[in-house]
Amino acid sequence: MPTLQIDDEPMGRQDAGWPFPTPHFFVNPREAAAHWIISHQGGLSILLREFAMSIDWNWGIFLQPAPFGNTTYFGWIWSGFQVTVALSLCAWVIAFFVGSLFGILRTVPNRILSTIGATYVELFRNVPLIVQFFTWYLVVPELLPANLGMWFKSELDPNIQFFLSSMMCLGLFTAARVCEQVRAGIQSLPRGQKAAGLAMGLTLPQTYRYVLLPNAYRVIIPPMTSEMLNLVKNSAIASTIGLVDMAAQAGKLLDYSAHAYESFTAITLGYVLINAVIMLLMRLVEKKVQLPGNLGSK
Repeated sequence: MPTLQIDDEPMGRQDAGWPFPTPHFFVNPREAAAHWIISHQGGLSILLREFAMSIDWNWGIFLQPAPFGNTTYFGWIWSGFQVTVALSLCAWVIAFFVGSLFGILRTVPNRILSTIGATYVELFRNVPLIVQFFTWYLVVPELLPANLGMWFKSELDPNIQFFLSSMMCLGLFTAARVCEQVRAGIQSLPRGQKAAGLAMGLTLPQTYRYVLLPNAYRVIIPPMTSEMLNLVKNSAIASTIGLVDMAAQAGKLLDYSAHAYESFTAITLGYVLINAVIMLLMRLVEKKVQLPGNLGSK
């Protein structure tokens, strides 16, 4: 392997404002990056070790009593963890069924139904998620019938308001992404499967239920797993409208204890734990439903 040699004198691109000397020959950027990392890994490890040692870690903060709530700081994080899990589960149920419905509509031989499905996807997929959160919490209640809107805004506990708004927002936003996964899964199947179902005397809904959807779901398990992981991560945005989830509890812990590293390290581990469980369960599901030598098998 040739040795990377750099001229001491500026040349080439340096004259045009390029701040670094130009090598005698072209160097692949990946090889150059790898060379730099290997040659400096000792310094990097020392730098990281010094940074970690310079932080005044205090994990005992989680066992100290919180200023209010008759619990500890760990109790705050645990409470937020439960809210995050509940929100993610409820939102995924909405996303799965609504997304499957609109995914089917996008593949039926009916232009009106297909347009409805496409409109739903474009509406929810192209608006920033944080805007949708505030729309569901501030605008949608005003559009409800007067009695229902007043009940939602005045009689419901604020925490329930935050949860319901977040659940609907996150569920319908993710449904638009699930819709595209279901559509792609159905369209990836051989056309003969649909024709065979209809030839056997099944109606179109029965063909979808008994032939197309079971095979399509086997194909899209990996991308659906990714959507579930994204949903869990997106749930942290719910704290912006007031939901006291894991991200919000970390902010409270930081405000009252001034331990930023411990707070956000704890919730990082919480999100990693949730997503690790999801990945493990979905791998088990994938192995359970795969058909040897057929769709969804390896």
